[in-house]
Amino acid sequence: MAYSIDATSEDCYEGTTVLINKLGIRDEDQLMRNEALLYGIKSSELMAQPLKPDFSFEDYKQIHKYLFDMLYDWAGEIRTISISKSATRFATPEHIEENGTKIFERLRSLNYFCGLPRDEFVSQIADLYHTINMLHPFREGNGRTQRVFFFQLIRNAGYEIDYSDFNSDLLMIGTIQAAAGVMDNLIEFFNTTIV
Repeated sequence: MAYSIDATSEDCYEGTTVLINKLGIRDEDQLMRNEALLYGIKSSELMAQPLKPDFSFEDYKQIHKYLFDMLYDWAGEIRTISISKSATRFATPEHIEENGTKIFERLRSLNYFCGLPRDEFVSQIADLYHTINMLHPFREGNGRTQRVFFFQLIRNAGYEIDYSDFNSDLLMIGTIQAAAGVMDNLIEFFNTTIV
């Protein structure tokens, strides 16, 4: 939860940066542990039995809702505040819905990358991952939602992604560099994890 936001108390308990949650947890470490536990269970369920995916922006929001609804009232809803992480500023709230719809419509127009040779598929997946990452539509849980969505999308196209040796550092470096226009490490991440 190391985000810089315009209003640090927005959606947080008074005097803290702990997000208001359905369990009433006011300790950030405890909330993170509970998030991780619930995410592990819910993401496993979605990877085994997807929610009738159509790979639309609405589908993407439903994945977030499924993953985080036990914790947050706003699960599946577009964030209402501006956020950034390190030097990366994500899409402003007023542009998320329109841009998100365009991103997912483009994905549909490209037939969800089905039938692409592996090199082109990896390149398209990395580009889409970067684009959705820059959208960052939710207050929290963006990367985790992306992982579940991309697992389903990649499988739908006839490939698999192996998260067993998931290198979060390589992915993080890749997304930071992609935000600066350098896609090499993000492409390499998917090149090594897509089988």
